[in-house]
Amino acid sequence: MLTTWTGCAVGFLLGMRHACEPDHVVAVATLVAERPGARRGALVGAAWGTGHAVALCAVGAGLVTVRAQLPAWLTDVLELGIAALLLALGVRSLRLALRIGSEGPAIPHHHGARRHVHGGTTDHLHLRGWTLARRPLWIGLCHGLAGSGALAALAMASMPSLPMGLLYMLLFGAGSIAAMALFTGLAGWPLRRLAESRRAQTGLALAAGMASLSLGILWGSPIIARLCGPLGG
Repeated sequence: MLTTWTGCAVGFLLGMRHACEPDHVVAVATLVAERPGARRGALVGAAWGTGHAVALCAVGAGLVTVRAQLPAWLTDVLELGIAALLLALGVRSLRLALRIGSEGPAIPHHHGARRHVHGGTTDHLHLRGWTLARRPLWIGLCHGLAGSGALAALAMASMPSLPMGLLYMLLFGAGSIAAMALFTGLAGWPLRRLAESRRAQTGLALAAGMASLSLGILWGSPIIARLCGPLGG
């Protein structure tokens, strides 16, 4: 029993480590660079982590329940989707760098009794009293789908029973939420001070965009080669 619960605790720590993988960090960095700040950064990270955990646990739970694994080709297709996502985020960040300052004045609006002020267009949704950033939530879902097969295999190998396997995945997802929210919150504070200069904010968006484009190419190239290999043969 002690070994099992220790394994669950390790699952939480592995979830924190998993959140800091390059494709996750770069994807979220393009969003934080858009409007830096500690509070908004933490919200972006938590929204990404929530989407990531939901997809991981939903698909992973199904795989663990039926004791199945995703086919290798499907895993490659999902990973290729992540590469495409990184390319799209990179292009978006570069476009943002070219039009910083052209979004117009802040727009006040309200949802019931809750009032907000946003620069330019808004990009969030409300669930009762919670406010979630829509874009990082969907990006997190995509990342979670791509990683669900590996998590299910890890849970089946590490845990002796189905309930403990499901608990392992829940703690893994919770760890990813905590780590990304902490990382983006801490990073958002100095970035906000840097972005007080329009030139510095432009450079920040350019750097995030180039990093995302570069990683997308590096991430996707071997997958395309692997998928096209059988066709070429």
